[in-house]
Amino acid sequence: MSKNTNDQEKQIPVSAEPAAETQPVQEEEVSAIEAASMRTLSPARIVLKRFFRSKLSVTGLIILVLLFLFSFLGPAFRFLPCVWGEQEQDVDHPVVEEYVKEVETQVDGETVIVYVVTYSARTVYLPSSPTHWLGTDDLGFDVFSRLMYGGRISLTVGFVVIILETLLGVLLGGLAGYFGKWVDQLIMRIVDVFQCVPTMPMLMIAGVALRELHIEGPPALYILMAMLTLFGWAGTARLVRGQILSLREQDFMISAEASGLPVWRKIFKHLIPNVIPQLIVTMTLGLGSIILTEATLGYLNIGLPKAYATWGNMISGAANNTILTKYPNLWIAPGICIVLAVLAFNFIGDGLRDAFDPKSRR
Repeated sequence: MSKNTNDQEKQIPVSAEPAAETQPVQEEEVSAIEAASMRTLSPARIVLKRFFRSKLSVTGLIILVLLFLFSFLGPAFRFLPCVWGEQEQDVDHPVVEEYVKEVETQVDGETVIVYVVTYSARTVYLPSSPTHWLGTDDLGFDVFSRLMYGGRISLTVGFVVIILETLLGVLLGGLAGYFGKWVDQLIMRIVDVFQCVPTMPMLMIAGVALRELHIEGPPALYILMAMLTLFGWAGTARLVRGQILSLREQDFMISAEASGLPVWRKIFKHLIPNVIPQLIVTMTLGLGSIILTEATLGYLNIGLPKAYATWGNMISGAANNTILTKYPNLWIAPGICIVLAVLAFNFIGDGLRDAFDPKSRR
């Protein structure tokens, strides 16, 4: 019995040691499997995998998809009683509102109310109802429906302007970075001039000039989009130029030079694709600022007239104290849409920046 007991005591530490070493070995095997699986994935799938691991990025993508569905598919449901046309007015069902006006005067330096006037007036500021979920504005336009049409313009302006800015910036920045010398000097001096121009005052002047020339509607929108592009491409050109200056000294470019490829192929087939990750991030983050610029122009009544719905000119009613206090439904809803759109683009931009980062381990 004593011999068996001694044998069991000797076996206890022997059996315990492998159990202690099992967990580190398993962790090393799991990390090796993950590394091997990452090596088998394409770069695009690695970027997507990193992007969808971020909860904020996914949240921004969901918000953006919902806004696009709301803006572009919502007006298709015209058969519903709560969906109206962009310029369809409901002036056949006015309501009577009571207004109270206090007449004040100064007596011995103190404000004294002389009398109070109460009167009624008919108005087309309809309250929320099954046919007007968010009521109507001073022209009888349905606020809920105009949110959809306004989203079409605001989101479209953002995408069109950012694409045009990127194309112009890539073209001029690529030429400056590749050729250098006097080409680089000329293009960069032009970039400096445009970056010194105060964008918002110039847009305000252009908006007033268009109104004086009686240019309204889509033509005015196209001109403002062209001006936003004209004042926004300089930052993209400087970014592309800096990236190409560092890339043209790499080994793959020396090989392209030795193979005798034409200049356009070296720029647009070898250099520009390596700048695309940074461009995607810059474009995504720039979309939010363009939407804010359009909203600012609309708030200042410099953009499109009220007959054409945009989120910007819908919140312009907040400049009126009466609308600001009595009819918050006219400006709160478009304000929320603007905030959600800008946040969504920023979340997606941050997620793409982390996903394209080669040092990212997430």
